Amino acid sequence: MSSISLRHWLLFASLTLLWGTSFLNIAISLRSFTPEQIVAWRLIFAALVLLLVVAYQNKRLPLALKDWAKFALFACLGNLLPYWLIAYGQQTVTSGMAGLLMAVMPLTTMVLAHWYIAGERLNRNRIIGFLMGILGVIFVLWPSLINGTNSWFGAVMILLAACSYAVNTILIRLYSHHDISVVSAGVMICAAIMGVIIWPQMWDVQWHNVGTDSLLSLVWLGLVPTGIASVIYFTLVQQAGPHFVSNNNYIIPVIAYLSGALILGEPVAWVDFFALAVILTGIGISRR
Repeated sequence: MSSISLRHWLLFASLTLLWGTSFLNIAISLRSFTPEQIVAWRLIFAALVLLLVVAYQNKRLPLALKDWAKFALFACLGNLLPYWLIAYGQQTVTSGMAGLLMAVMPLTTMVLAHWYIAGERLNRNRIIGFLMGILGVIFVLWPSLINGTNSWFGAVMILLAACSYAVNTILIRLYSHHDISVVSAGVMICAAIMGVIIWPQMWDVQWHNVGTDSLLSLVWLGLVPTGIASVIYFTLVQQAGPHFVSNNNYIIPVIAYLSGALILGEPVAWVDFFALAVILTGIGISRR
C-alpha cells in the first residue's frame, strides 16, 4: 500500500464533503418527493454510475447465485433500509441533527465487532468511547425533543439507520471476498432493482409540481454523493487503507450540521456542539 499523498487527502476531503452534505440534499428533495421516491431514484442513478465504472475498468460482475444473494443482503442493510430510514426520519428531524446522530455508527460497529470479528474485542477505551457516544446522543436529543424542534420518532429512525450501516459493515467484512468496486456495483444494482420492485410508486411523480431545487438535489444525490462518492471510497480504501478513510467519521457530522444551519437556516444550539464534541471524543478514545 502506498503512502498517503496529497491526492489521497484531496479525495478524502471530497468524499467527506459529499457525504456530509447528503443530508442537506435529502432535506431539499423531500420538498417534492416522498422518502420512497428519493431512495429508489437515488439508487438508480448511483447504479448507472457504478456500472459505467466497472465497464471502464474492464471488470466482470460475478455470475454465481450465492454472490448475488450476498449482494442483495448488503443492498438491504447498507442501502435500501438506511436510505429509507434517513429520508423518512428527516421529515421530522433537521438535516443537521440527522448527520450528527449518524456519528454513532462507528461506535455501534465497534460493539458488534466485539462479538463477530476476530481481534476486535472491547477494551477499556472502547467501552468508554461507546458510553461517551451514548451520552452525547442524550445531550443532543433532549433539548430539541423537549422544545419540539425534532421528533422522537424521526430521531429513532436515524439511529436505526446508523445501526443498519453498522450491521452491514460487519457482514461485508465477514462475507465479501470480491474486488471492492465489483462489490459496490453489484450491491447498488441489487438495491436499485429491489427499490423499483418494493416501491412502484416511485414512478408516480407529478413532475409539473416538482421544484427545480428538489429535482437537482435528487439527481445530484444519486449521481455524486452516492455513485461517484462510492468510486472515491473504494479508490481510497485500496490505495490509502480503510483506517485512513474512517477518519471521515470525525468530520461528516460537523459538515452535516453546519450545512443545514448555513443553507437551510436550521436552528443552532450550543448544546449540539457540546454533544458533538462528546461523541467525537468518544470515537477518538475508542480508536486509541
